[in-house]
Amino acid sequence: MIKPFLALTLLFAAPALAAAPDWTTRVTMSPIGGHVLGNPLAPTRLVEYVSYTCNHCAHFVAEATGPLKAGYVRGGKVSVEVRNAIRDKYDLTAALLARCGGKARFIGNHEAMFANQDAWMPQLAAYDSAGDKPTEEKAALRDIGRKTGLYTLMGTRGFSSRQLDACVNDPAAMKQILAMTKDAWQTLKIHGTPAFTINGALIEGANWSALRSALPTPVN
Repeated sequence: MIKPFLALTLLFAAPALAAAPDWTTRVTMSPIGGHVLGNPLAPTRLVEYVSYTCNHCAHFVAEATGPLKAGYVRGGKVSVEVRNAIRDKYDLTAALLARCGGKARFIGNHEAMFANQDAWMPQLAAYDSAGDKPTEEKAALRDIGRKTGLYTLMGTRGFSSRQLDACVNDPAAMKQILAMTKDAWQTLKIHGTPAFTINGALIEGANWSALRSALPTPVN
């Protein structure tokens, strides 16, 4: 039997605080087709425009991903949306492959593309200077993926060749990538990649240092 005093103590005890959500595990889709990492209702909305064949983008992702997730995204104050600003057919192939597996796999694929850029970019350069290539669009994208190391990279992430073929042939994904690209280059008029907006305003500078100075104070 619980004693009266103990019963009152239990009755009026402050409720246990729920654990704060870790927003770095949440990915949603924006209306234009970008992948939003973090709290979709965050007061600060960062959009990154990237090209997978861009070495400056690879450097940015390597330098900024950890600090962004730990100091800004995790606590829900900042969301990070990744949008494509493709530059050529190789960039398009990589962008289509990064979307394999849906939104749950995107961030891992995206980071792997850049982390392994030094391995597949030389193969891409060799392929570009090689002989005859398919001219039909879907066949050309599949050929690029198979012969530049992109399929090999995605294979290490558990995707089969059949799955990868389906990803580069996905018309819905193609439409979204091209829409984001048009928005980046023609509407927003970015000057290059990476490029950033915060709450819709284009940020001057294309590196982590410039972006960090435009973000709110990080939450540790």
